Amino acid sequence: MISNYESCIAACQQCLLDCQNCLAKMAGMESMNDCPNCCNQCVDVCLVCIKFMVSDSPFTKEYCGLCAQVCEWCAEQCGQHDHEHCQVCAASCLACAKECRKHAA
Repeated sequence: MISNYESCIAACQQCLLDCQNCLAKMAGMESMNDCPNCCNQCVDVCLVCIKFMVSDSPFTKEYCGLCAQVCEWCAEQCGQHDHEHCQVCAASCLACAKECRKHAA
């Protein structure tokens, strides 16, 4: 069953890494919005979403929907910054949200 989720798992993994990188690079920097808070939440939601998909949880659809929402919010927040790491993070979040929407309820 995991093969059904391969592209979504990969997108969540990449998003998790890019959000962690953005979070680390934003440490000590001022932010005009919810970045890096959104990155912190996105890391958590992507990790749990991966776990749900790998275990083929009956709640995967619902959690993929939630993950997509958090990723879209994070993409909006990080996309407002000119920093390269924020732009990479925003793009990764949008890609993850797109994959998660394919499996959402």
